[in-house]
Amino acid sequence: MALELVTVPCLTDNFAFLLHEKRNNRTLLIDAPEAAPVLEALERRGWPLDLIVLTHHHDDHVQAVPELCRATGADVWGAKADAHRLPPLTRQLHPGSAGSFMTEAGLVIDVPGHTVGHIAIHFPDSGFVFTGDSLMAAGCGRLFEGSPEQMWQSLSKLAALPPETLVCSGHDYLNGNLAFAAHLEPGNAAITSRAGKVARLHREGLPAMPWTLAEELATNPFLRAGLPEMKAALGMEDASDLAVFTEIRARKDKF
Repeated sequence: MALELVTVPCLTDNFAFLLHEKRNNRTLLIDAPEAAPVLEALERRGWPLDLIVLTHHHDDHVQAVPELCRATGADVWGAKADAHRLPPLTRQLHPGSAGSFMTEAGLVIDVPGHTVGHIAIHFPDSGFVFTGDSLMAAGCGRLFEGSPEQMWQSLSKLAALPPETLVCSGHDYLNGNLAFAAHLEPGNAAITSRAGKVARLHREGLPAMPWTLAEELATNPFLRAGLPEMKAALGMEDASDLAVFTEIRARKDKF
């Protein structure tokens, strides 16, 4: 891989992500929940911080931007559609565009649902996708601004990426998400296996992130809404994929 990934736990259950390019000694941060853990991770490795990229406007993803910019002088990039409610941006990103975030191109993907201006960033050469609160580990974000149709379309875009892609999402809600997944599909052995991996990581104090897209496709009920086995589990064999997704989201909101 051209880029080295470091997962930085922040706040109670947030993740920020550092991507470092050794050749040019440049570092990119995805989302800024909390300054101190990010600065400590940079200092421990002797890395600069050149660029902060924001997935969406919620405080627990942007609130550390001012402190980090004061400490490092980093540029800040985010979605053009959300520029009015993000910290001041040095570059506005357009969904569908491919830009040089370092020397490696990253693709900006429009993923509304959790918020209407949400973006994800895919680095195909290194095999990473940063999904914020759209596709989450074993789940998806609540629909605070967007519609079920928007979120289903967003998840479908992400599900179409190569299965070996490492999914880096914004929170560790894995215990609750996997409990819900097992509730819907109690016979799914992949969910049981993943829950065991998560328990081990938590015991060892290691960040439970990232996961391959293949693991998400096998265990994440929101990505599985179109499968006959999920429709059968819900008694919705003849329903559309969107209707099944909408039902799963409604059940998770009350779980």
